[in-house]
Amino acid sequence: MDYVKYLREMVGNQPIILPGASVVIFNEKNQVLLQLRKDNNLWGLPGGAMNLSESFEDTAKREVYEETGLTINDLKLLNIFSGASLHYIYPNGDEVYPI
Repeated sequence: MDYVKYLREMVGNQPIILPGASVVIFNEKNQVLLQLRKDNNLWGLPGGAMNLSESFEDTAKREVYEETGLTINDLKLLNIFSGASLHYIYPNGDEVYPI
């Protein structure tokens, strides 16, 4: 089940709290891996929304694999980001407050 899609069926474009994970991946030259997002055509870190019953670590590993094909084994928590400054409206009008 796509939990976000399910929520959107209930609340439409209204703001929701959206937990997720993004991962900063460095190569041997200390360069950061970015991906071109399909939804807004901007560069960003691999990551995405959490599924029901998933941990943040599981979310991070799954999203990196789905988006890059890379398997991540060793994760280190950098920080937790949340709050009004992160409010985002997707091109389709969906509003989120990501964590």
